[in-house]
Amino acid sequence: MEEVVIVDMKRCAFTRGGKGQLVATRLDNLSVEIIDALMKSTPQITLDMIDEVGLGQVGQAGELLNMGSAQIAQLAGIPYEASKFESNRQCGSSMEIIHRIAHAIMLGEYDIGLAIGVERMERVLTWPMHKPTPITKINPELFKHHNKWQASQSPTHSEYFKTPIPDAICQSPPLCTMPQTAQNIADMYNISREACDIFSLESHKKYGKATNAGFYQNEIVPVTVQSPVFDADFRCDYSQKGDPIELNIDEGYRANATAEQLESLKTLAGVQSLMKNQIVLTAGNACPTNDGISACILMSASKAKALGITPLAKIKATCVSGIKPQIMGVGPVIAVKKAMKKANLTAKDIDLIEFNEAFASQVIATMHELDLPHSKLNINGGSLAIGHPLGATGIRLVGTLARSLRLHDKKIGIATQCIGAGMGIATIIERC
Repeated sequence: MEEVVIVDMKRCAFTRGGKGQLVATRLDNLSVEIIDALMKSTPQITLDMIDEVGLGQVGQAGELLNMGSAQIAQLAGIPYEASKFESNRQCGSSMEIIHRIAHAIMLGEYDIGLAIGVERMERVLTWPMHKPTPITKINPELFKHHNKWQASQSPTHSEYFKTPIPDAICQSPPLCTMPQTAQNIADMYNISREACDIFSLESHKKYGKATNAGFYQNEIVPVTVQSPVFDADFRCDYSQKGDPIELNIDEGYRANATAEQLESLKTLAGVQSLMKNQIVLTAGNACPTNDGISACILMSASKAKALGITPLAKIKATCVSGIKPQIMGVGPVIAVKKAMKKANLTAKDIDLIEFNEAFASQVIATMHELDLPHSKLNINGGSLAIGHPLGATGIRLVGTLARSLRLHDKKIGIATQCIGAGMGIATIIERC
């Protein structure tokens, strides 16, 4: 099959969902700016050479009506003859776009694909926006006890995990909040609040160090946007225009964060410990909700060679796997192990891992199960500092990893995420 390479990745700075600096900015127009920057970084590629455009998004940003991939492609000036598609695999949506484009290129369907991830989390934060009807409300059957297979530990669980799922968690309602899944994992692995806070603080420190060293300069596209004006209820007043500002750093980063500040935060409301342990989840050790855009170009290795392009990395293996929703945060364990088996790799072969930090507890547990040292993890900071716009994170992870492998002269890396509803996704890449 054809080898697939990652040419480049660009993104905007990720902002606070519903209350950050992108609230008053149309993400379809901003996507065009990100695509323009991506194309300028590789002038050998022109818009008419793009064969397919894929879009990952979760909350259906209001400005992306119906077929958002076609809308963005048209605004960017990509010819109508390019095919378009979209995917919603929750947090793994844009990594899924990378997988689907890569698989098509491997099979020789085309040579060049553009992967885009877009998320506006204001809608997610205010769901449901309308009074539900008998058709649109959550199916009450979901709240009933699940069947014996769903409520039992998987017979293959021990093939991937050293730690069994406690009965109290395995038999708990699968329809639960994401913070609750993180608490379940803290209970399952006996992870303390202190360990979660220390991990979070380290993420901010690593991000600050990488930013000061200029790591993100070639990744984040500086954009000028209209600062939103909020009313007394902190809703955007679209009738007013704020001052134009330049976005060039992720809003979730806290340069002055301290252990004492994290320790002082209250635990998240509504989270319970099914094992009657300490509640560890706070706003400090859980990723923020965000708005953001990311994009990358994928290409067949033969086409890149013909055009004289030196890509960042090549894709070695991909995998998506399922897991019980109550412990979705350790879904990457299965996905990573399956992907490594496909690529004939072991944990010792992995130089760097870029792991979405949805919650500190799930990252700590997953690294323990994978036998990977924290020294290889998110060396430029993770989502606890960067942010996690659901549909845009997957591309960000793969692109950041590819650039990090090149900068640090490393060979093999894994980008991985947990996924809501109980899944894990992983992409293994090799520096070119």
